[in-house]
Amino acid sequence: MRGHAAFAVGISGSTSARSRSRALVERTLSHLRVRGAHTALFDLAALPANALLAREKDATVEEAIAATTAARILIIGTPIYRATYTGQLKCFFDLLPRDALVGTVAGLIATGHGEGHRLAIDHGLRPLVASLGGLAAAHAIYATDAEITDVAALSPAIDDLNDRLADELWRVAAAEATDAAPEMSLARS
Repeated sequence: MRGHAAFAVGISGSTSARSRSRALVERTLSHLRVRGAHTALFDLAALPANALLAREKDATVEEAIAATTAARILIIGTPIYRATYTGQLKCFFDLLPRDALVGTVAGLIATGHGEGHRLAIDHGLRPLVASLGGLAAAHAIYATDAEITDVAALSPAIDDLNDRLADELWRVAAAEATDAAPEMSLARS
């Protein structure tokens, strides 16, 4: 069973603790906290590699898995290398049980050197979330190195993207939690 609608988990798939993608995940989590969410952030680079590779058990990896499967809102952030998400992100999601994200809405965030990798969100991250039964938000964030020159001072335009993503995640999670998902009207005018 999923946790409370106000529980959001961020997963940073970056190999660096001060990465652009991590900064965007943190900012989206902060927008969710303003809305009342309880949040947790896991840096995959800080977790033991042998546990991420399923060679051994580790309490911190088990904690990250438990939090991820309990969250109603999941924010996944990764730099794009070689046209896809990082290997450690793949390893982490390989540890999750089948249908681990059923009832979870995921916000997708990626950063890359240039515009050429913008579709990595649609070709890599959306299928990853769907393979575990999760729902990816319609809004996603892709930012280039030129758009984020300082991770400590995100531009208002980038911050607005974070706020819009947080708003969509919050609304979808709340609708799912109350089983009051918006109905589509098929009536013709």
